[in-house]
Amino acid sequence: MRLQPVAATVKTPATRFTGDVYMTPIVAGTGPSRMTVALVRFTPGARTNWHSHAVGQTLHVTEGVGLVGTRDGTVLRIRAGDTVVCPPDEDHWHGAAADTFMSHLAMLEAKPDGGDPTTWLEPLPEEQYAAANQL
Repeated sequence: MRLQPVAATVKTPATRFTGDVYMTPIVAGTGPSRMTVALVRFTPGARTNWHSHAVGQTLHVTEGVGLVGTRDGTVLRIRAGDTVVCPPDEDHWHGAAADTFMSHLAMLEAKPDGGDPTTWLEPLPEEQYAAANQL
């Protein structure tokens, strides 16, 4: 057992996110664990680009109200206490609703070779995000 020191919070890159999003790393597993966990905080209206994860991703909402969308047009409104499981290689986006902050724990595994499991894609169009907020 070891105590993990608190890592510095960083602002996420504008090339992968719309709006202001902050990420605090919690743990990056080292063999045999490949688990990575981060606390991600989205300001109102902020969201990820489309992306997928080779081994899937689990999101656990800790605060606020957010949205998760998939390419088939499915949008889930998520609230504190909700957990969303994104299957491997499914294109999706997630972020805060337009009028509230949202924070979640993002949990995912590295690829078996230790590589980055995330494939970042294009930004979510503004009109698609606006429509998602109406649900």
